[in-house]
Amino acid sequence: MFTDIVELRDFYQTPAGLAARDVLRARIAEMWPSLAGERVLVLGYGAPLLRALAAEALACYAFMPAAQGVSYWPREGPNISCLVDPENLPLPDASIDRVIALHALEGVAETGPMLREIWRVMRSGARFLALVPNRRGFWAHSDRTPFGSGQPFSPGQIKSALHQQGFLVERVRHALYMPPSLARFSFAGKVEKYAASLFPGFGGVLMLEASKQLYAPIGVKNAARHRLVLPLPLVPQRPAPAGRIVENIR
Repeated sequence: MFTDIVELRDFYQTPAGLAARDVLRARIAEMWPSLAGERVLVLGYGAPLLRALAAEALACYAFMPAAQGVSYWPREGPNISCLVDPENLPLPDASIDRVIALHALEGVAETGPMLREIWRVMRSGARFLALVPNRRGFWAHSDRTPFGSGQPFSPGQIKSALHQQGFLVERVRHALYMPPSLARFSFAGKVEKYAASLFPGFGGVLMLEASKQLYAPIGVKNAARHRLVLPLPLVPQRPAPAGRIVENIR
């Protein structure tokens, strides 16, 4: 179940949400120090990350799931966000260099269709960064944050989901070690720094960087079927049927 767009927007305007935003931006910058010349897609609710990404990337797209809702971004310029079906992205094959999923994978009952679609739009050599709630972290157990909504993951669970859809996990990082109750205070940054050393497996967010494997994943046989209705030409001798259904299997 996706968190509603209004709840997401409101959370990232609170002191705790601003602290979480700053931590996630810093971790992404450490993992991806340069995005110059890259086409970047943020799937889910990417507004907290977009300003830092769009400042450097060649192009930046913000795709928000229809079940979640969409918010206009940025306020001061042309909108780059749109409402999409996350299992049928409006992008051609192999067109994106970097993909980030934030507040996305934990909102679906089955991650396979979304991950297959991400795999499809990534070009060879592209990188995917999945940000999901850590089952062992404090944030997944707090209903005051969007990380406490939906399905949290253990490292093994999200790795397995990625492997099944043709991704190779390159590295795993954690973020948001500070408890949500402390995130609003000025000393939260120091708590984040020292907790990472003391409790390395308890970060509230798992960050998995994965690359695209070019051979077909095992799970591809379960790919979703899309039905396309095509009208038939009118036949004068008899009433024309409403249409016919053609299956398009991807």
